Amino acid sequence: MFAVRPTALPGVLLVDVPIYRDDRGHFLELWHCEKSTGPGLPERFVQDNVSWSRRGVLRGLHFQEPHAQGKLVSVLQGSIYDVAVDIRVGSPTFGRWVGVALDAASGQQIYIPEGFAHGFVVTSDSALVLYKCTETYHPGAEASLLWSDPELAIPWPVADPVLSAKDGAAPGLAALRTAGRLPRYPASAPGA
Repeated sequence: MFAVRPTALPGVLLVDVPIYRDDRGHFLELWHCEKSTGPGLPERFVQDNVSWSRRGVLRGLHFQEPHAQGKLVSVLQGSIYDVAVDIRVGSPTFGRWVGVALDAASGQQIYIPEGFAHGFVVTSDSALVLYKCTETYHPGAEASLLWSDPELAIPWPVADPVLSAKDGAAPGLAALRTAGRLPRYPASAPGA
């Protein structure tokens, strides 16, 4: 059975997926609408994204506002360090983050709820990452938070990551808050 465990941030969940191994290899179900639903996990995803990246590539920290996306992240090949940051203005955990090492061998997933920024860095030679989203991509709503924002002080396991121009020039948390680009914390939010 799928096991859902909380992290240090309410709403951010680790999902342990059973892996069936034998001498031929292994098999796992990444998502099953009846087995995967649990406390805090959405029942519906509307878009699947797959990215392939080489060692040292850092993607993020990304979010959409409006049209926030919840994301269930799985590593299909390789390994990553995955980070979720609470960017909901008014949240008791605003500006806090949680990071977890994920790899294809374990099958472990992380669920990042709506209202969080998300990013990961590849720690293996390459990585193939799947993320199921609760909302479709809206180009006008996409935004980035600076991966190296000193206010967050995330200890990424790569000293000099490979970044897109957009991610390298992203504003910090304080600038995004001042510009009114961050989501608000609702009373019905996870962990409220």
